[in-house]
Parts: sequence; C-alpha cells; structure tokens
Amino acid sequence: MLRESHPTHSKTINNMIESYLSSPVFKSFLAGSLSGTCSTIIFQPLDLVKTRIQCAVKGSPSQSNGIMAVVINVVRNEHMSGLWKGVVPSLSRTVPGIGVYFSSLHWLRNNIGSSDPVPLESFLMGMTARSISGFSMLPFTVVKTRFECGRYNYRGVGNALITIYRGEGAKGLFSGLSATLLRDAPFSGLYLMFYTQCKKNVSNSGYISNPQTAPVHFACGIIAGCLASMVTQPPDVVKTLMQTQPQKFPTVHSSIIFVYQNDGMKGFLRGIVPRCLRRSLMAAFAWTVYEQMMKSFGITGK
Repeated sequence: MLRESHPTHSKTINNMIESYLSSPVFKSFLAGSLSGTCSTIIFQPLDLVKTRIQCAVKGSPSQSNGIMAVVINVVRNEHMSGLWKGVVPSLSRTVPGIGVYFSSLHWLRNNIGSSDPVPLESFLMGMTARSISGFSMLPFTVVKTRFECGRYNYRGVGNALITIYRGEGAKGLFSGLSATLLRDAPFSGLYLMFYTQCKKNVSNSGYISNPQTAPVHFACGIIAGCLASMVTQPPDVVKTLMQTQPQKFPTVHSSIIFVYQNDGMKGFLRGIVPRCLRRSLMAAFAWTVYEQMMKSFGITGK
C-alpha cells in the first residue's frame, strides 16, 4: 500500500510546486529579483560613495570633501574594484528584498487595492510592501552598510552575520531598524504614489501615443525617485550612523542630535546627490525591467 501511495503523493507535491511556480505572486517575485540584480550591480558605486560621505560627518573619524574626493580616494587605495565593495551583501539583501517587495505589492494591489488607486492608496500600499521587505532583509542591510563604510574587515556575508551576532547579539543585526523603516517605508510609499500618478498623467495627456513603453516608465521612475529621495534623505543619514557605529549612536534621537550639533541642518543632506542619483536610477531601472517582464508573463497589476 505504501508503494501505491508514493506516485500519487509525489504527483500532488509536483502539482503544488508547478502551481506555485506559475502563480502571479511567484512571477512577480522573480521579475523583481532579476530587476534588482541588474540595478544593484550597475549602481553600487553610487551607494558606496553615499555611505562614505555620510560616515564622514564632522567630528567622526574620517572626513570627505565630496563625491569626486571619495571616488579618487577609493580608487587610489582600493583600486577600481573598490567602488563595488559591498556588492555581494547588497545583492544578498536587494535581490530577495526587491522580490519580496514586488510580490507583496502585487498581492496587495490585486487583493486589497482598487482598479484605479488614489494617491493615498498607492502611498499606503508602497509603505506596507517596503516595511515587510525592509524588516525581513535588515541584517543584510546592516552588513552591506558596514562593508561600504570601509571600517570593518569581515571575510564575507556569512562571517559578518556571525561576527555581529556574537559581538552584539540580535540587536546588532537589527541596528537602525527604526531609521531604516523611517527611510524606506515613506520612500516606497511616496515613490509608488508619484510613479503611479506620473504614469496616469502621461496616459491622460494624450501627447504620447503609447504610454506603456519602457522609456515612459523609466522617465516616470526618475521623476518619482528624485522626489521621494529628497523627502527621505534625513533618515538615510541617521540610518548610516546607527548601522556603522551602533555603540556611539544607539538611538535615532542620539544620531539626530549629533548630526545637528556638528553639521547643522546641512548635515542631514550629506550624500544627497549620489543617493538621489542611485535611488532614482535604480528604482526607475528596476520598475522598468519589472513592468516589462510582467508584461512578457502576460500579467498586469491593478
């Protein structure tokens, strides 16, 4: 009897696997992960430069004069490949993270959202999807930030996770959680709101015969990314300090006080140029690839 039940049992499992792999949620995860891989590798140098600039707040161990000074310093001391330092932990975080974000967003859009979302609805869905992704991937975000700042000599992602856990406990792996969510959740909410409204305005304008093209999606993504990046810049500075120097900056409040006392309000704008460039280009690229892949899968969201 056992032998007779095996083929049926295996067939049931295979059917379940095939059903999951062909589901819109999985295809959304796959499209998001692939788009995240490409955009992360291409724009990693901008993220590294942004992190180095933010770590150099006046009064901290290192100083920087700007984007070119950081680039020249990195190339001189770490060679050209140094600009891609942290790309492995970035991929470890971004690839599954963007997949989780897009699949969560797809589910929310098609199970809770309306067919014609208002700006507030887009904002809330973007925030929710990013909060899920940001929390689940935070340990890898901490590792990525520490690799990029150049102050830690971990032997790899696995070694970094173990070292942080042994030395700082689970608290270390989730350092900067509040600042990360304060940055990422509003960014994604604002981005989706601006992106959705921008596409809607283009479609309603009548100036473009086919608004559902990659160039249009990319242009809308650039506009949405710039606006969302500028609004969420201060939490990004705070997050970087909390994750690279958790003993010195254990809370959001202590980080804010330090930045303001040493650099004033302009301190919260440190790294805004490379961050705006990276977040705008990366988000626009990721969304363009994602939308084109979903179209090729024959899936359209609301």
